[in-house]
Amino acid sequence: MFTRRWIGASCLTLAVLLLACGTPAQRGDSQAGGESPRATAPKRILAAIRGDPFTFSDAINSAGGGRVAGVREIEHMLNAGLGVVDQQGQIRPTLAETVPSLQTGTWKLLPDGRMETTWKLRPHATWHDGAPFTAADLQFTQRIAVNPTLTIAQDAAFDFIERVDAPDPHTLLVTWKSPYIEADTLFTRTERSRILPMARHVLEQPYADNPAGILEHSYWTQDFVGTGAYRLREWTTGSHLVLRANDAFVLGRPKVDEIEVKFLWDTNVVVANVLSGAVELSLGAGLSVDQALLVREQWRDGRVETPLDTLTGLWPQFLNPDPPAIADIRFRRALLHALDRQQIVDTFMGGLTPVAHSFIAPDDPDYGVIGPNVVRYEHDPNRAARLIEEVGYTRGADGAYRDATGRRLVVELRTTAHPLREQLQPVIADYWQRVGVAMDPIIIPRQRAADREYRATTLGFDFRFNPPDVTRYHSSKIPLPENNYRGDNSARYRSAELDGLLDRYLVTIPKPERLQILGQVIRHMTDQLVVVPLIHDAEPALVGNRLVNVNPKKGDSLQPWNVHEWDVR
Repeated sequence: MFTRRWIGASCLTLAVLLLACGTPAQRGDSQAGGESPRATAPKRILAAIRGDPFTFSDAINSAGGGRVAGVREIEHMLNAGLGVVDQQGQIRPTLAETVPSLQTGTWKLLPDGRMETTWKLRPHATWHDGAPFTAADLQFTQRIAVNPTLTIAQDAAFDFIERVDAPDPHTLLVTWKSPYIEADTLFTRTERSRILPMARHVLEQPYADNPAGILEHSYWTQDFVGTGAYRLREWTTGSHLVLRANDAFVLGRPKVDEIEVKFLWDTNVVVANVLSGAVELSLGAGLSVDQALLVREQWRDGRVETPLDTLTGLWPQFLNPDPPAIADIRFRRALLHALDRQQIVDTFMGGLTPVAHSFIAPDDPDYGVIGPNVVRYEHDPNRAARLIEEVGYTRGADGAYRDATGRRLVVELRTTAHPLREQLQPVIADYWQRVGVAMDPIIIPRQRAADREYRATTLGFDFRFNPPDVTRYHSSKIPLPENNYRGDNSARYRSAELDGLLDRYLVTIPKPERLQILGQVIRHMTDQLVVVPLIHDAEPALVGNRLVNVNPKKGDSLQPWNVHEWDVR
């Protein structure tokens, strides 16, 4: 039985921080001294992120290895896309009047295997400085996005694009080299799409003068000009920023006049500020589940939301693993049967998240279609032992398994420094030890975390988390010496069957048919345990009771997807 003693330590740390915080900061609309706010007082929200942004572009931040939690949320408030993903996973038009679709003829599959998508832009959309937003802005953005010399996150969509045309200022016509299922998310923020529109009238001349230095332009910081519901009013590095409602926002003026965002590096300080009343909303990732549980117990002025996020699991090594049994499906199934994942979830996640059986979380809008395809593995130590013996190992009097040469069965488990994974490593080792499998636990040094060759050549399992993107497991994405170990297929899994399914998935535009193929992909991946799933992570969000229409992140739907509809009681 495992305990959650670290919560006690967190409580102690929090108590100290609360004492250090002193008197709660006065809220912009507080009733300090018992005075009632004037009816004309501006509506304000006090929020916090874990970190200190160095630009307002998540694509620049993440590509530079400096992703700061909350930047994508702030960027979304400042800069709108062609559309936005709602909490049902549907794309709603924002700067565009409609989203391309096969039914309306704005999404066309061409006889030669290419594809076309057409967006009609809202004619009254403008940038924060009053300049009109046009299709030329998107053409310019595409030029920046595909420049290989710039350190900016690459969207997969741009690899499929042949040409971007602007027949008139309010029409964008994109010709694609081949079908691409996420074409309707172009210039729309999702987990796999980070490029949002850039202001051509501000950046075109500086880019012509100095292409290599364009990302150093003050546009990305103090002089940011966007199309979003809020505009930048104030930014103090290391402290906070203030966003002011954009009166000319294309979907209508936001209901909340001002949003102040504090930069707090330590999540314990975020929690302390929430409990003291100095903050009423957390933005972005960073808070742990045990912190969320603590806040839930103590916070009476708000609620704790724990939507499911990425999958945490074990990524096997399929290319020359050691021991070779890792490549045997029976052995991978044995290791999963040995784990009491429900006990792990109850103990370490406070029961807030379910056991993970696949990449697709139960709260995914499409889970009802995909879920029946998931192959599940329940806790069964006896079954685990039988499978290990089927592989060819013999259990000795000491309880350990050995191969025919007498070599003890030991499995390497690597992970980067991370509080939860470091706590889980010995737990997994204990469960495996009970069925005769020893573990060699390795914490990857910080200086080697970005070493692509080292990460790709794990001997046993890589203990990590990943977003729910199945397309990365195509064999073409295996990191190998010949591609300088670049590639998202970190397990280095190769299967003609899976490649065929993914090839079909990537060119099937109608969603019902595409989901059927995705279900077959998930069946293959869970049957073969391409990844050994453990738990679904949560991305806790702290939301004050005073706030209206504010919800947590869910799938591709960012927390402020509907920020213009946020309100206060």
